[in-house]
Amino acid sequence: MEQKLPVPPFNFETATQKVQMAEDAWNSKDPEKVSLAYTIDTEWRNRNLFINGREEVKVFLAKKWEKELGYKLKKELWAFTDDRIAVRFEYEWHDKEGQWYRSYGNENWEFDENGFMAKRYASINDLAIEETERRIK
Repeated sequence: MEQKLPVPPFNFETATQKVQMAEDAWNSKDPEKVSLAYTIDTEWRNRNLFINGREEVKVFLAKKWEKELGYKLKKELWAFTDDRIAVRFEYEWHDKEGQWYRSYGNENWEFDENGFMAKRYASINDLAIEETERRIK
């Protein structure tokens, strides 16, 4: 069986590694690459959307990064248990008209025994900012 290292149970080091891997993958803005961290039947709640399965994840991410231009993300480990990780994050992006935003949120992740994310629940809020207010570059 394929594994996505590190696998549960997590400790501080491996949970931090998993968070950094997610940040790096999402900053690639490559839906295929990002989707490979999730189970085939992954369950997501992203804002008010419910996404089921790796294929829906790819479609969602492709649309996301068509809209959220200049996307740059920073994640931070908040807490962890054996097979769960909670993160806080913020990312900055601009729309086609050039308006910049900072999006803040929290994610709760649950992993299977092979290290793939089976569940991802994200709560996100957006704040319009001036380009001069950007913190993540």
